[in-house]
Amino acid sequence: MTTSVIPTPRSATDATPGRGNRGTPYADLSRRIKAQGLLERRHAYYITRIAVTALMFLGGWTAVVLLGESWYQLIVAVFLAVVFTQMGFLGHDAGHGQILGSARASRVLGLLHGNLAIGLSYGWWISKHTRHHAHPNDPDKDPDVGVGALIFTPGQAARRRGIGALWTRSQAYLFFPLLFLEGLNLHVASVRDLIRPGRKSRWLELGLLTIHLVGYATVVFMVMSPWQAIAFIAVQQGLFGFYMGCSFAPNHKGMPVLGPEDSADFLRRQVLTSRNIRGGWFVDVVFGGLNYQIEHHLFPSMPRPSLRRAQKIVREFCADHGVSYLETGTFRSFAEALRHLHEVGEPLRQRRSAAWG
Repeated sequence: MTTSVIPTPRSATDATPGRGNRGTPYADLSRRIKAQGLLERRHAYYITRIAVTALMFLGGWTAVVLLGESWYQLIVAVFLAVVFTQMGFLGHDAGHGQILGSARASRVLGLLHGNLAIGLSYGWWISKHTRHHAHPNDPDKDPDVGVGALIFTPGQAARRRGIGALWTRSQAYLFFPLLFLEGLNLHVASVRDLIRPGRKSRWLELGLLTIHLVGYATVVFMVMSPWQAIAFIAVQQGLFGFYMGCSFAPNHKGMPVLGPEDSADFLRRQVLTSRNIRGGWFVDVVFGGLNYQIEHHLFPSMPRPSLRRAQKIVREFCADHGVSYLETGTFRSFAEALRHLHEVGEPLRQRRSAAWG
């Protein structure tokens, strides 16, 4: 097996290995993918996707205004939760350079879909997501598996005490309820990052974020009664966070944790730490292409509609090179993630039992 250093990407659109990987299995796979034209832009697809999503976004807010003081607004809240998540998927694709070749144009798309449309900092996400792609499932470098509300490694769990230990013991049962707070968490994380001194483009991003927050609150509280407005926000933001969390959670949770000491080349590190979700076109739409997590991690700039075609090539390539390629159904992917969270909390449950004698 060829060992190489996994480089840190310069941006979310540059999360591929550098010169040190020439002649490696990944280089061979990359040549096959390029020969099929799978890295070429899919402008017609994205023009249609952006237009449809924008119309859904505008249609949802138009319905809010037309309905006025009505508890039927909660149905619109559910609809807008879905639309917000689909907007997030487009911001994700823009950040990876899947839509446009220009970094500046991609950033504009990201700011419009992230900061302005759904109230999330595009710059904060770029920084976080780039580190994730460069070091997937590395507890010291991947922010998605760092210490937080959930604990992903036995080492992290062993350091938990008090309320933290109590929480971690039951984290598998708390996982889905926590996802309803993910929307709020993303908004708070965005603001905290943007108010940090020295943050690049902070005023532009803060301005767009402020327009979103003020516009959102103004429409909701002017059109609905106070209690309806509060219920609308709770449902819309709760389901948005739940949907967003469910889209990302199955991709790596419960997969092998690899640190710098693990001698895995780029291809193996990306494939072994990722999980695909099988399904047809409906699953592709629901997960925004993230169900092809292995292909996405190997080729982050690959347009979303090309991932399905790439899967066959990647899966066969991994089989030929003895690289474990995991693909499961939707429900099993969540079950595996929950099982992992439960297993991580097991030592703490045993410690509690021993203490109680």
